[in-house]
Amino acid sequence: MSTSIGNENLRIMVIDDSSTIRRSAEIFLGQVGYKVVLAEDGFDALAKINDTHPHLIFCDILMPRLDGYQTCALIKKSAKFRDTPVIMLSSKDGLFDRARGAMVGSEEYLTKPFTKDSLLKTVRKYTSEAISNTI
Repeated sequence: MSTSIGNENLRIMVIDDSSTIRRSAEIFLGQVGYKVVLAEDGFDALAKINDTHPHLIFCDILMPRLDGYQTCALIKKSAKFRDTPVIMLSSKDGLFDRARGAMVGSEEYLTKPFTKDSLLKTVRKYTSEAISNTI
């Protein structure tokens, strides 16, 4: 119950070229009161990140134009957003993908399709400090 305090103040960005994944994440996160910002690819995300200042970013790996690794690396190179947790999303669950994600600065790796519970558990893990800072 205490984690719902401040949920409406937390902005979570979901970057994925799949409208199904974006919509699922938006529903799951919206149901508990998070503000959700959706982006179709890395370029879309980079255009929106400055305006929205997300507290947490979920980023698909396989996307057209700018893939998730490149997107994460650009986010982490920004002085303003380098401390924003980035969680990589992928349908692959390979060691190579996890290692490459860690190399570009991602905090964690979530396998798709994710469940509501796994998504919310990951959000709580990385936003508990943000919640306490907004209370």
